[in-house]
Amino acid sequence: MKFLAAALVILLVLLQYRLWLGDGGMREVYRLRAEIEVQREQNSGLKERNRTLAAEVQDLKKGTVAIEERARTDLGMVGRGETFYQVVEPKAAVQPAPSPPREPDKDEPARVMQARAAN
Repeated sequence: MKFLAAALVILLVLLQYRLWLGDGGMREVYRLRAEIEVQREQNSGLKERNRTLAAEVQDLKKGTVAIEERARTDLGMVGRGETFYQVVEPKAAVQPAPSPPREPDKDEPARVMQARAAN
């Protein structure tokens, strides 16, 4: 009887190990559930994008409003009876950089005296 009880305890421990830590165990199930949730979020975003694109295709096929909007934004077109105004921001005037101070020549006092004498 003791042998049977010991065998059952060992079997229980092995099954618990496999359940919690082995391949296909609870740890892997939790990881796979997290991956599924991430994939569902990506799918919902893609479904919304597909709905938006389908609506845009329908507008382009049936309506002129979408075509006109595209022509205005992408091609810069203007409708009949409209006036186009373009606002240009004024640029700041570019100031020339100050010239570096020059070094005086050795002969400068003599040239200044000659220039004064000539006047």
